[in-house]
Amino acid sequence: MTNIISIQSHVVFGHAGNSSAVFPMQRMGVEVWPIHTVQYSNHTQYQQGWTGRAFDASDIDHLISGLDNIEQLDQCFALVSGYQGNAAQCDSVLTAVNTLKARNSQALYVCDPVMGDPKKGCIVPDEVTDKLVNSLMPIADVIVPNQFELTQFTGMKIESLDDAVKACALALSKGPKVVLVKHLHSLSDENFLMMLATAEGTYLAQRPKLEFAKQPVGVGDLITGLFSAGLSKGLSAVDAFGHAHNAAFGVLKVTQDCGEWELQTIKAQNEFIQPSYDYLVQKVI
Repeated sequence: MTNIISIQSHVVFGHAGNSSAVFPMQRMGVEVWPIHTVQYSNHTQYQQGWTGRAFDASDIDHLISGLDNIEQLDQCFALVSGYQGNAAQCDSVLTAVNTLKARNSQALYVCDPVMGDPKKGCIVPDEVTDKLVNSLMPIADVIVPNQFELTQFTGMKIESLDDAVKACALALSKGPKVVLVKHLHSLSDENFLMMLATAEGTYLAQRPKLEFAKQPVGVGDLITGLFSAGLSKGLSAVDAFGHAHNAAFGVLKVTQDCGEWELQTIKAQNEFIQPSYDYLVQKVI
């Protein structure tokens, strides 16, 4: 069985961070070892607020050390990182990646560089953005930014398909081998677009944009988890991309049909095995 370490936020209620990514990966047959950067009662988009706390960066160090002590890191296929609350946590992720690759040179590092989006702007401290852009993303094998985060990494403004292709090419030149842009918001008002770029080519997937009274949280975490699990199961990057795109849409459609804004991850779990929709991946170049 494939093993993945997932270092992300966690919510008790709902699905965001590890709460959005872990179960889908498990449902796809992946053993997941979650490490939480924060634990909150619920995600932060509730007007009533939330309770909980952030964990110390040293907790990441100690847990990775414990896994190393029982000689499990050489059995780990990948490390996935998501939301990091401070620069020290980013440093601990960097140390964890280096330790993992020392034990298993074939292990992948998948970086979901959670910074924010165009509506919210940066939701993390500047020090975290700096660490993501200059320390973690360049050493990652796979990065999974949204358009806002891709712009932060490349410095490129994206207003067209050509801009997106060039930004992905620039991102690849900075170190990563795979770039999955989980949302290109400026390219279409009607459709939701995702892009994949590798040395073999650049690919586009699009599906209808669904309307919600409140926008669901945790979709990007879900996409990252699905893509990582797909790679761990031996799918090509293109096939893992297509699966993640269609499965995530299936979850969103079930969520919409239920009149909810919290992702209906459990109710829609069959989407992780056999997506109900088959939107094709198109090669751009």
